[in-house]
Amino acid sequence: MAKKRTKKAGSRGWITTASLRDGWQAALDRLAAAEQEAERQVRRLIKRNRLDAADAKELLATLGSRVARERRRLRADLAARLKGFEARVRKERRALGQLVDEAVRGTLAALNIPSRREVAELTRRVEELTGKIDAFRRPARRR
Repeated sequence: MAKKRTKKAGSRGWITTASLRDGWQAALDRLAAAEQEAERQVRRLIKRNRLDAADAKELLATLGSRVARERRRLRADLAARLKGFEARVRKERRALGQLVDEAVRGTLAALNIPSRREVAELTRRVEELTGKIDAFRRPARRR
């Protein structure tokens, strides 16, 4: 699998798709661990008769809905960040394309090699001049 690398704004480090994926997975793992710890604590409370089964069920349902809400919020946050990241990548790709075009034009000029546009312009001018020369030759033959 190829790694995509992009310079992270305001830093010297690099962000790769793998590091984004790893960060997302770490957040999900921490959320799952927190959920498991809360369940363990509820079971401990039930075991010590400080909480009855109905209250425990309600507590776990509330906790589950909070965890689900947090997952949705994290997913939306990640989607927004990725959208911004993709926009930055597109912008940088365009800027890089312009830099490459300028470098190619500069290299062609330094090596005195005409560009495609210059060749097309010269071809058009040669055809125009050829047409004018042919126009001068035609009346001379009629005499």
